[in-house]
Amino acid sequence: MSDDSDGASLSRAQSYALVVAAAILLSAVLAPVAYDRATAPDGRVAVISVEGFISSSSVTAVQEDLREARENESIDAVVLNVDSPGGSAAASEQLYLAVQRTAQVMPVVASVKSTGASGAYYAMLPARDIYVTPASIVGSVGVRGAAPGPSLPGEIKSGPDKASTTADQRRAQIETLQRAFVGSVMKHRGDELGLSRTEVAHAKVYTGASAVDNGMADQIGSTPEAIDAAAEAADLEDYEVVRKEPPRAGGLILLSTDDGGTVVVEKSPAGYDAVDTPTFLMVYGEVQTTDEVIGNVSA
Repeated sequence: MSDDSDGASLSRAQSYALVVAAAILLSAVLAPVAYDRATAPDGRVAVISVEGFISSSSVTAVQEDLREARENESIDAVVLNVDSPGGSAAASEQLYLAVQRTAQVMPVVASVKSTGASGAYYAMLPARDIYVTPASIVGSVGVRGAAPGPSLPGEIKSGPDKASTTADQRRAQIETLQRAFVGSVMKHRGDELGLSRTEVAHAKVYTGASAVDNGMADQIGSTPEAIDAAAEAADLEDYEVVRKEPPRAGGLILLSTDDGGTVVVEKSPAGYDAVDTPTFLMVYGEVQTTDEVIGNVSA
């Protein structure tokens, strides 16, 4: 009788040991899954680059990146990684509107690597914070446009105002764009600015350190610090960073410098320069055509 009892006890002990072993194995298998779930990021911060001359082609790519960020439920904030002297006034306005629309959906923070001037500064205005390095260049709140050119000799027009603009009309157009630019600066940064509207309209450029002092920028810091600020604004403690590569240069824009030097653009490929098509620029730096640059090099 005792032998049977001892055998039953041994059997129960063996069964218990098997259950414990199975539990240990199961916990070993499930533990990584549970750990992964416990450490999964709260969300993502998208870093979108704005680099080089702002043109219609480059803005289209950035607009698409911003649209994807707004519509992607896993993206909770955006950082604009800016290194641009500005560019076309029309393209800069389109970029400004795209940034503004994104800022209405999620936190947007701008980070200036080297240059964030003129049209690039315009585009950053809806951001909740603008981060700069001490030597960054920002500002240049202004608009430029070529004076009206003469008609081609013997040219026939369908109407007297076809492709015609007087110098006074061109100046009025530029002043209208300038008022809109300055007005946007005052709207978005008025509470922080230590500059008057007139001083802003003078279109000076400032180093990052000076810009923080006068309210044109918010913080001294690098892009990683801007990313941290965007994540904090989105209430993210643990997050991933998704980087969007800048679009490749295309269209008529060939080169732009980072230090406010010469901005090189291709001359009209149509070969009919007498058609007066005004192109207004929000760009910091001297603008030359490729023919002028080649001529200077040859000389």
